[in-house]
Amino acid sequence: MDDLDRALIALLTADARQPLATLARKLKVARTTVQSRLERLEATGAIVGYTLKLGQSAERPRIRASILVSIEPRNQASILTRLRAIPEVERAFTTSGRFDLLLQVAAATTEQLDSVLDGIGALPGVRSSESLIHLTTRIDRIA
Repeated sequence: MDDLDRALIALLTADARQPLATLARKLKVARTTVQSRLERLEATGAIVGYTLKLGQSAERPRIRASILVSIEPRNQASILTRLRAIPEVERAFTTSGRFDLLLQVAAATTEQLDSVLDGIGALPGVRSSESLIHLTTRIDRIA
């Protein structure tokens, strides 16, 4: 991946719906160059898809939280299997430091979120968990 590829990805990250001609003009290259770069980036897996990001008015209201989870040694695989079965768990990250996992969860109500948090804390092999409820989004660069 070279500088042109990175610049193309940056433009697409800002707005993936830009026409090829617009991208070519901004990058100061031919439209066919942009097309072939996109095809190559898709073929190599650097670009795996294009998504739709809903605005606040179209998005269902969701209460999100980050859950820091400390687990018993050698229980990560079984816990991850159980977490995959919980639809409110959107993402799970391994971490370094005091906690072993960082989970992003979303629920429609505080009651549902409370139930999910209780369920995660009760999983066999979970030592402890700490919840951080998301309030206001100040920066959002994820598409």
